[in-house]
Amino acid sequence: MGPLRVWVKEDEVPGLAMSWSIGDKVAQSVGVIPDPEILEYELTPNDQFILIASDGIWEFMSNVDV
Repeated sequence: MGPLRVWVKEDEVPGLAMSWSIGDKVAQSVGVIPDPEILEYELTPNDQFILIASDGIWEFMSNVDV
């Protein structure tokens, strides 16, 4: 099935498979927001590593695989 996509009605362009898109005026015109989701966590001495990844990682890999 694949990821959910945003399509521009009556236009021959590929569907956008993102939840947000900075600077993409076409995507913004159909309701995609350019504001990233930002989460903050307080690190503790028990934390062993930090993983920074885009949503594309989670589309193809599980938490265990990552």
